[in-house]
Amino acid sequence: MADWKKKKEGQTLLLGRYEVGKLLGHGTFAKVYHARNVKTGESVAIKVLDKEKILKGGLIAHIKREISILRRVRHPNIVQLFEVMATKAKIYFVMEYVKGGELFNKVAKGRLKEEVARKYFQQLVSAVGFCHARGVFHRDLKPENLLLDESGNLKVSDFGLSAVSDQIRQDGLFHTFCGTPAYVAPEVLARKGYDAAKVDIWSCGVILFVLMAGYLPFHDQNIMAMYKKIYKGEFRCPRWFTPELIQFLSRLLDTNPLTRMPIPEIMENHWFKKGFKHIRFYIENDQFYNVEDDDDVESEASVSETESEPEVQRQPKPGLPRPASLNAFDIISFSQGFDLSGLFEEIGEETRFISGAPVSSIISKLEEIAKVVSFTVRKKDCRVSLEGSKEGVKGPLTIAAEIFELTPSLRVVEVKKKGGDRGEYEEFCNKELKPVLQNLVLDDSPRLSYLPSDTE
Repeated sequence: MADWKKKKEGQTLLLGRYEVGKLLGHGTFAKVYHARNVKTGESVAIKVLDKEKILKGGLIAHIKREISILRRVRHPNIVQLFEVMATKAKIYFVMEYVKGGELFNKVAKGRLKEEVARKYFQQLVSAVGFCHARGVFHRDLKPENLLLDESGNLKVSDFGLSAVSDQIRQDGLFHTFCGTPAYVAPEVLARKGYDAAKVDIWSCGVILFVLMAGYLPFHDQNIMAMYKKIYKGEFRCPRWFTPELIQFLSRLLDTNPLTRMPIPEIMENHWFKKGFKHIRFYIENDQFYNVEDDDDVESEASVSETESEPEVQRQPKPGLPRPASLNAFDIISFSQGFDLSGLFEEIGEETRFISGAPVSSIISKLEEIAKVVSFTVRKKDCRVSLEGSKEGVKGPLTIAAEIFELTPSLRVVEVKKKGGDRGEYEEFCNKELKPVLQNLVLDDSPRLSYLPSDTE
């Protein structure tokens, strides 16, 4: 292939960055290869698409939408897109390599134990709910599109048929017929428009049945006969299904989408909740980190536990590291009149101020704000992240604060938005952040100021 450079050892390098290995799979428009990042040694999967075939098939908009969707839905139970590269002839999706294979292969060997099936279903619903909160609907959920990593965790893949909320027609519904026959919802078969979120929930119900039974709830060699069963919702549960599970499935596989169980209700269901732990995570350098695994995290629950204690001032954590020092250029750039940072990077929404308060006091104030608005606090060195629990199209509001040393007695505090909606960030700054932090600002320092992004 002309796009690939050759290494001295004879191995092919994709654009000089990835060692390309064996073919993992292929379809009409793409081939997927195992590859290794030569710089980090990390295994990745590379999806190679032929531009000529995409152009002939009229799929340019389709590919752009898939890229946009994968960048929007970054979740531990969704296969991650790292980067997209292109040459004159090919488009390359560099993605997370999930080496455990398809969940389908596991089910093909026989039905799963209830606790194992429940774990996979919990992870599936977590990922699907995350997508729906961001206006993304998969529309082709099935065990073949669910992968397992080396730790046995589920990863949703193949967003090629996914839709986003801006594709909805004026009637508020989707009208494209898509999906795999055995997993498709009855309202899709009716071709009268459908709620894509409820269609995903139906597919989740079929998947749960398959995991627990080892076979499909709606099956017939004649596809029209199978469609009739789906349309009528005719299925029988095997004798090993508990009454609780049967009742749960009847709500998931309800032929009426209006009464079909929505995601929030699913997550509150007694069968579903057994052993379930809601995932709280953050992303740093393209890596997922579980908040519960971070020793420096104080969750909403752990903060609330201190409320029952007497009014005792919380002591700062011992051994707090010294903040990073600033050089002359850094100091100049903190003056709004000489802010040159835009020459080097895009400026996000941010607030800066100078304080004579100790680092521990500044962090305590940030924790105080987090407690009031029920945000999760994550601390590392002299950096503090505040993360909201409210989901939205752009995800939960995440705010990062970093403390720098200006002199031995002065600190610069920089606060910026890392994630979430800009309007929500502005409201948070004006109502919560600035009124509390204003007390830490030196009288002769610049007052708290909002610096809008020049990119929005």
